[in-house]
Amino acid sequence: MASLTHAEATERGALLRVDSYRVDLDLTTGEDTFTSVTRIVFAARSPGADTFLDVVARGLRSVTLNGRRLDRPAAVDGRVALTGLAADNEVVVVAEMAYSRECSGLHRYVDPADGRVYVYGFVFIDNAPRVFACFDQPDLKAPFTFTVTVPNDWQVLGNAPAERTAPGRWELAETDPLATYLTTVVAGPYRSFHTEHDGVPLGLHCRQSLAGALEADLDEVFEITGQCLDEYHRLFGVRYPFGKFDQVFVPEFSVLSLDHPGCVLIRELYLFQSAVPWSERETRAVVVAHGLSLMWLAGLVTNTWWDDLWLGQAFADYMAHRVTGDVTRFRGPLTTFAVRRKAQAYVADQRPSTHPVGLTAPDVRTVLLELDRISYFKGSSALRQLAALIGTPGLRAGLREYFTRHAYGTATFTDFLAALGDATGTDLTDWARTWFTTCDVNTLIPEITVSDDVITAAAVRQTASAAHPTLRPHTLDIGLYEGGGAAPELLRTQLAGARTELPELVGRPTPRLVLLNDGDLTYAKIRFDERSGEALPELLAELSPLNRAMVWCALLMAVQDGAYPAAEHLGLVAGMLDRESVPAIVVEVLEQARNDVADRFLEPSLRPAAMAAVADGIRRRLADGAPTGEVRLCLARGLVEFGADPAELLAWLDGGHRPAGLEPDADLAWRIRYRLAVLGALDEDAIEAAYHADPGTASAQFAAKCRAARPDPAAKSAAWDAIVGDADLSNYGLWALAEGFWQPEQTELTEPYVDRFFAEMPVAAKLRGDLALDVLVRFLYPRYAATPATLDLADALLARPDVELPLRRRVADFTDDLRRVVACRTGER
Repeated sequence: MASLTHAEATERGALLRVDSYRVDLDLTTGEDTFTSVTRIVFAARSPGADTFLDVVARGLRSVTLNGRRLDRPAAVDGRVALTGLAADNEVVVVAEMAYSRECSGLHRYVDPADGRVYVYGFVFIDNAPRVFACFDQPDLKAPFTFTVTVPNDWQVLGNAPAERTAPGRWELAETDPLATYLTTVVAGPYRSFHTEHDGVPLGLHCRQSLAGALEADLDEVFEITGQCLDEYHRLFGVRYPFGKFDQVFVPEFSVLSLDHPGCVLIRELYLFQSAVPWSERETRAVVVAHGLSLMWLAGLVTNTWWDDLWLGQAFADYMAHRVTGDVTRFRGPLTTFAVRRKAQAYVADQRPSTHPVGLTAPDVRTVLLELDRISYFKGSSALRQLAALIGTPGLRAGLREYFTRHAYGTATFTDFLAALGDATGTDLTDWARTWFTTCDVNTLIPEITVSDDVITAAAVRQTASAAHPTLRPHTLDIGLYEGGGAAPELLRTQLAGARTELPELVGRPTPRLVLLNDGDLTYAKIRFDERSGEALPELLAELSPLNRAMVWCALLMAVQDGAYPAAEHLGLVAGMLDRESVPAIVVEVLEQARNDVADRFLEPSLRPAAMAAVADGIRRRLADGAPTGEVRLCLARGLVEFGADPAELLAWLDGGHRPAGLEPDADLAWRIRYRLAVLGALDEDAIEAAYHADPGTASAQFAAKCRAARPDPAAKSAAWDAIVGDADLSNYGLWALAEGFWQPEQTELTEPYVDRFFAEMPVAAKLRGDLALDVLVRFLYPRYAATPATLDLADALLARPDVELPLRRRVADFTDDLRRVVACRTGER
């Protein structure tokens, strides 16, 4: 399928006006394919001109243009030529389409729990032509009407209300004008729950086998949805712009959510069938708030071209974390963002594939490759910095102006800046250019000179990488801490250039801790002066949760930069376990300490003792009986990963000695089995028995991970062959095997597969779409083989001319990560 270029879209957009789509889908024709009939009414501004239609079909049965059936129609690279257009046109396309197993078009899923079949449309970014023929570009918005034929016991959902017109026959009302990528159809025997808020019908839907999990949380999810609806109405000055709002939890989903007007799809990860920490419920609330905000930020006003797609997504991420914390029962989203998502943005922003937040997208495929953690999380952080600069009232006024000017149409980032500038009387052009068109992250370093415990000179030094030397303006607070429960003093500061003097600190007694970016208002890595670094272990617990989260993120980045020893980081982790009470911080810091620091950056010979020290800290905290149920669960998960031996874990499963108050549910039991599999204490029969005792998607994924994780040559060989050669494996099955394959305890066993990864991935990559490939390479890259030899193999692969861009970018990024690990271990950084 050819990737649409900006130039092609500009030419086609200038020629056409699309008036309507009518799409008829028959989902009763078989297990592999469905029938799609598309009728498009459109106008051509230059009669006699030619254009093309986008369609990716298993078989193209007919194409009829203005009553004339095209002879032997064929789609070349996903395009059908339309020649000799009239002023007013109608094209009808009849096609046989293939169902997807990796979220590219109409995804079909068979529930292993009961055999029921579920279908949903995944048309983001350029997958709409796999469901219906269309002019697939965001500026050609048009009303859609879908009719769908399904088995009699199914229901159908979509962007507009659906009505059953006959047994197995459904029609959806005509929508407001939508971009093709914002349409969806959902069909199957879904279990549904309904309510209404402020005149807006609300629906929640899931598979029948998961209905109990959804029903248990109905009040919570409906409450959050209603609170966010009210707050967005207040902030944006526009009522919810579509007739109803459905949220559907769907299986085998490649992303967290897809935010179609009127019908948001959400990953089933957020249907909780086991006990989870409060932080995971908080994350679900953020996902709900994110999807709802895009009803305005993408549905009401759509990006004219893909290079501005980032704006809606970044603003939705910013709004979701802010609004969830402001108006729902969850008060910690910004803390979770600071400790988790911001670190992901910092890492991505320093890789070879770094790019500006504002995309420069010559074609659609480039957008898909670059729409990543930089677009979402750095973009979100930059928008928070913008709010700090112009204030919340100015931001609210600008957003209202933007929605008023462009409602139900399309707009660019330039239009957005113009609305903000006009509303606030501020020219944001230079600020936006610095923040949104440049790459990489700055580092802020305090420089404090002290004499007789008095500050004699103070400044903040700002650095940037040699490859991307931009120094940005930063609006931030500097916190001055004495400890002992005393309230900190905050100093609002504007940083600019390589060095900003802080004369207001000169002559003051030296605080024990100087905390740059207090409150996490800007996007930058921070360091500590020597005195602050020495006080940090004692004062860390006195900081606010948001600042503790921000500090842990800063320390992780310092480890990866070779500026903070991995062993000291793990020592600080072991020490914080006695006092940390925020589940999100406990979860994320333990995951980072295990997956990033202990497994990768720490010298391998030091790993056993460091792991044991953290495990002992967890045991002490669990033994004192003080942690809440949520923190206890987080600590128990951490102990499984850090230090529980097979006998201890087996006792947990079998009802023997366990930490007080811990009753392993299905999720924790599978986590225990996975660790036992890694340690060679779980065989194939035990895995199979556990799966058959509770069949379902989650169990199937865990069982696959366990099989791939076993330290058995035959198990490794079977997993590898499936990963690189089984084109029919679903995306979830693929990821589960890849995630379980490499283990830091098994480097000798898996050493032969290091060579095989670099030799075989170019062929294996061709079996997968870009979304599936992204996650596959993330899991399957040999991240524990931190040796110069691995770097040589990677460099050789990257030098090959036949390696396609998606694989090349991902391998280059993970090789850069590995190069950092090698440098830190050898002390050469």
